[in-house]
Amino acid sequence: MVSDSATSAAGVSAGGTRRYRRVIDAHVHWYPREFVDLMIRKGPANGAVMSEDANGNPVVASVPGCTQKSTMRKSMTNLVDIIAAMDDRKVDTYALSMTNPLVYWAPAGFGLELAAAHNDACVEAHRKHPERFYGTIVLPMQDVKLAGEELERMARHSCMRAVFIAEHINGKNLHEKEYWPIYERAEALGLPLFLTNLYPTGAERMKDFFMINVLGNPQEAGYAATSLIYGGVLDAFPKLDVYLPHAGGTFPWLIGRLDLGIKFSAELKHMKKPASEYLRRFHYDLITHHPVIMRNLIDLVGVDRIVTGTDFPQGMAVKQPVDFVESIPGLTHEERSAILCDNPARLLQI
Repeated sequence: MVSDSATSAAGVSAGGTRRYRRVIDAHVHWYPREFVDLMIRKGPANGAVMSEDANGNPVVASVPGCTQKSTMRKSMTNLVDIIAAMDDRKVDTYALSMTNPLVYWAPAGFGLELAAAHNDACVEAHRKHPERFYGTIVLPMQDVKLAGEELERMARHSCMRAVFIAEHINGKNLHEKEYWPIYERAEALGLPLFLTNLYPTGAERMKDFFMINVLGNPQEAGYAATSLIYGGVLDAFPKLDVYLPHAGGTFPWLIGRLDLGIKFSAELKHMKKPASEYLRRFHYDLITHHPVIMRNLIDLVGVDRIVTGTDFPQGMAVKQPVDFVESIPGLTHEERSAILCDNPARLLQI
């Protein structure tokens, strides 16, 4: 029997004493069965190339605009398997979100259908396992009117705790004014903006040595943060929380250059504050894979801006977040609890 208790194996010591109240992973990907079935049935007619791997898992071989494959594994689809993995990882609660191919590649109507399949499945997962799963709202951002309608539909469900968008929309940066109605409504609803990498820019330069992942994905977070700051989004929506994956990627480590650029470039004369004053407008996850770098990030932005988020079950995920947080040097138990429990709970308002 798979446990559905919020007092599962998470943070339990060898003696059985619970070390952490409720470990929450805010960055976990899945493929709802409804989304998978829709891709199989209708994806090819809308431009997706579908196949199967040797284990019979459906594979999105390509979609318009990208040839990266997306393998929709059973471990990312079946809730029983997902809960078993949670217990093994010592995690109590997931905020569920999509990963590539997402929905922006599709004609707008089919993109909405795909987004709705994901969103409705999140609601159902929460209904079945209310202590385990919350959802994030995927939107067909290629059509902002449809995206706004889907946001309103899903905001009625209290289990949907964030708006989930990629760090670019079919090559457009996030500061573009066409997206501002979504930011305005998310701010009004009190829903944070959760960002994700999708098909990194410059793939032709990163075709070798796995660079598209180890370099490309973190660079996308840097592009997105810079776009939101320089493009005025964070000034226009001062109460909008933004979650950056990959621990902010390149953004926090280039903050000196971003500050200097404001002084140096005529293109940035509109900026009234240094970029470094926006560091704490973001939340950052754990995906550095290096405890000392994680410690440096905490020192830079504050422990209250760090949330447990792992990219699980992707290959480059933080597999055991409790162990990783406990490996970060110099943290008190209260600070570890904040990262594992309190900060993601506050961000998601759960």
